[in-house]
Amino acid sequence: MPLPIIHKPDYDAQFSPNHRFPMAKYSKLAAILRAEGLLTDRTIRIPELARAEWLELAHRREYVEQVVSCRVPRETERLIGFPVDERVSRRALSASGGTVLAARLALSGGLACNTAGGSHHARRAHGAGFCTFNDVGVAASLLLAERAVSRVLVFDCDVHQGDGTAEIFMHTRQVFTVSLHAAKNYPVRKVPSDMDVPLPDGLADDAYVETVEKVLPNALAASRPDIVFYNAGVDPHEGDRLGRLSLTDEGLRRRDHAVIGFFRKRAIPLVGVIGGGYSRDADAVAARHAILFRTAAEYA
Repeated sequence: MPLPIIHKPDYDAQFSPNHRFPMAKYSKLAAILRAEGLLTDRTIRIPELARAEWLELAHRREYVEQVVSCRVPRETERLIGFPVDERVSRRALSASGGTVLAARLALSGGLACNTAGGSHHARRAHGAGFCTFNDVGVAASLLLAERAVSRVLVFDCDVHQGDGTAEIFMHTRQVFTVSLHAAKNYPVRKVPSDMDVPLPDGLADDAYVETVEKVLPNALAASRPDIVFYNAGVDPHEGDRLGRLSLTDEGLRRRDHAVIGFFRKRAIPLVGVIGGGYSRDADAVAARHAILFRTAAEYA
């Protein structure tokens, strides 16, 4: 079966090209996947908006209501990095709904990827770091509440530590959080994951992939998951403006092969979300994100 790809035009909230967050990357990623024949009428899955009761499994009701009504306090908007207007609110609801849909499809078919998601800085009480809702937190919490799974692994390779996901699940033994990240990067105050792997500045392809390959068996043994959420952030790339690591395109491809191949060879369902990627050149970032889908399609 071809790889199911979750996508919705609402993922792009249409920021100015000069904004620090390259919002256009979502539309550009979809265009690349269409051009390569990966995103077609047969493979695309369009998510519904995340329901309030789903969101409240991972976030406080007051914060959910603030985002849905576009009445987020300015202090929280500063933490997020942009105002939460109608387009941003709809984007957050769509992306969370997308990761929920990807999780359901992965459980039935083994593998699915969302062209958004990986908003791992959003905490229970507020968003942060360009993250409004924690889509993986929402999807994992919902699957557990529905008893569709009993154990979840979050394997986070975004260059920034997954502090929001760690905070949401710090008291939940059913979710095991792993974060491989640049040690000296955002956030300054990190929330301990179940397994943190801080990496030195400038780490390049071979050493990075070797580290991933060493961590994978340990993460599996510690978590024994029914499903894996893989945050395939491309901000470890040498060209990323918020990175600090030195991966090439080939390094990202090798990383994705290592992670996806490891779990698929063991028949463990996997959800891919795109995570971070930052540049003034949205086309370049979108091209890096496309590596996840190209690689996942080989295992579908």
